[in-house]
Amino acid sequence: MHTNPSSPLLQLAGLKVAYGGIQAVKGIDLELYRGELVSLIGANGAGKTTTLNAIAGSLRIAGGEILYAGEKIHVFPAHKRLRRGIALVPEGRGIFTRLTVEENLRMGAYSRNDKAAIEQDMERVYTMLPRVKERLHQTAGTLSGGEQQMVAIGRALLSRPKLLLLDEPSMGLAPLVVEKIFEVVQSVVKEGVTVLLVEQNANLALEFSQRAYVMESGKITLTGSGAELLTNPKVRAAYLGEAA
Repeated sequence: MHTNPSSPLLQLAGLKVAYGGIQAVKGIDLELYRGELVSLIGANGAGKTTTLNAIAGSLRIAGGEILYAGEKIHVFPAHKRLRRGIALVPEGRGIFTRLTVEENLRMGAYSRNDKAAIEQDMERVYTMLPRVKERLHQTAGTLSGGEQQMVAIGRALLSRPKLLLLDEPSMGLAPLVVEKIFEVVQSVVKEGVTVLLVEQNANLALEFSQRAYVMESGKITLTGSGAELLTNPKVRAAYLGEAA
């Protein structure tokens, strides 16, 4: 499908998501262009994770549209969205703790049958994540939190995503490990993957993002470049721990 490169890769138009009678996402608009790293920041319970799950197809939407490369994808089940190039690294990593690291990585390629290309991609992941290569034959449950996060990212990359949805990649990790994770995310973006990042560490997210959206109680309340939002007094007071 040929799309205009200047049109958004992902577009949420009036997206609404409700569960258990509660409206978690209240009609948001969001755009993501090819090659961008965009973050979604906000307090716990703002609707950020719900938004990612709706894009990936693990939650049904209650209204609005999700357009991906110009196509309405909210009508597709999750596996069809994955085949079109949308991969989610869920909050809490979601790795298979009883499988080895290598088995976990290969699970990312389950919808592919291009064997030679899968092996190339495995090598690519090893280069990007040397720690993962050292642990290939270990059960994933024995890894540290940071290593598990890297396995989760590596597994997502094996589906050859065009759009990577990252949910709280730094959660519960030591600062040095977080730095490493963000370096990996940057190299993924350099390879041409578009990234939508949900991150509690607003400072870090804004530093690395071209653009960002601030979400509060299911609505987008602010948007701008990462640099603009970093210096915005409202954002600094609410999310960067500064007195207003």
